[in-house]
Amino acid sequence: MSRAGRDERRENYREFIEIPTRWMDNDVYGHVNNVVYYSYFDTAVNGFLMREAGLDYRSTDAVGVVAETGCSFHGEIAFPDILDIGFRVSRLGNSSVTYEIGIFRQGHETPAATGHFVHVYVRHGDMTPVPIPGKARAALEKLVVEA
Repeated sequence: MSRAGRDERRENYREFIEIPTRWMDNDVYGHVNNVVYYSYFDTAVNGFLMREAGLDYRSTDAVGVVAETGCSFHGEIAFPDILDIGFRVSRLGNSSVTYEIGIFRQGHETPAATGHFVHVYVRHGDMTPVPIPGKARAALEKLVVEA
């Protein structure tokens, strides 16, 4: 479970990716729908792995699948907000990694939402757990924070 919360600060995250909200992200209440936050988590983590570890999920033998995720909401976001998705690694195991994520509106120091996201690496095709690939592990080690 994430130790991140409403008292989090931008400075506590190791990496950021900018994501603009889209008109279609808003729900009938005029703010980004809760399910979209999980899309932001996925985009940030997988974008990092593709950029920093060169992972290509279409051709690799090992893929990270989501085993667990959770989100706590602290404030609203809505189109046309630009978001900074901050993330760090709180646990780096043999075949799994736990990310802690903060969603920040640009210009804000406290998060609109915080959450966690667990990847388990499996053999593509048969879904058997495998060790985290070397390039991915090297990239993820840069994001590890002390508990």
